[in-house]
Amino acid sequence: MSRKPKSAQQHSSELSHLEILQKFRIIVSAAQKYSQRVEKQLGVTGAQLWIMKEIDVTPGLRVGEVAKKLAIHQTTASNLLDALEKKEMICKSRQETDQRIVNLTLTEKGRLLMQKAPEPVRGLLPEALSQMKSDDLMLLGESMNILLQSIQQVDEEFAMQPLPFTM
Repeated sequence: MSRKPKSAQQHSSELSHLEILQKFRIIVSAAQKYSQRVEKQLGVTGAQLWIMKEIDVTPGLRVGEVAKKLAIHQTTASNLLDALEKKEMICKSRQETDQRIVNLTLTEKGRLLMQKAPEPVRGLLPEALSQMKSDDLMLLGESMNILLQSIQQVDEEFAMQPLPFTM
């Protein structure tokens, strides 16, 4: 049995991590291109479209509920909703019994836009992750944790923000 020279062994292990890097690039690029296509085609960002989908599925959602469904800060959700309201895609209404509670619904303009929205409406990455088997998702999560532990400058606050190109 012949063994690979040490330089060939090093080269193959370098290829392995570089292949993973390429996969990250492909994933990020695909998500970015999808978001750009959505914005160009519909005039809303990928994150805004996802919010609209959630409101379409569950009319009357509250800001906090939207934030939970997208796994983002409530302030971020509120800012995205303000932009949608300015574009007349959503309507905010306050409950008569408690003025602090704001319920969200799509406007007619918002409903028409949803009919033109490309699939997957919630975005490539959220949809792909939601379709994974639980065992595969667990393995991916564990691997991502290992990767995050090896990165020196991790800001976990970014976990609660949409990817920049989707905003």
